[in-house]
Amino acid sequence: MFDDPLFLLVVVAVAIVAIILLTGIGGFAKGGEFNKKHANRIMRYRIYAQAVAIALILLYVWLRRGG
Repeated sequence: MFDDPLFLLVVVAVAIVAIILLTGIGGFAKGGEFNKKHANRIMRYRIYAQAVAIALILLYVWLRRGG
């Protein structure tokens, strides 16, 4: 499984989503100027990254099930 490049791409995409999410949550918790400036942008990036990750997951499942 770990020698499959598509699976590794899916793992990387999910990790990117997690990093963006944790950055956003950290900004919300800290508050202040960083949160005011970047909170909406970070969550938008998370939504875009999450959409890509979901598409990759669906592509992986479809290809591995014989699509």
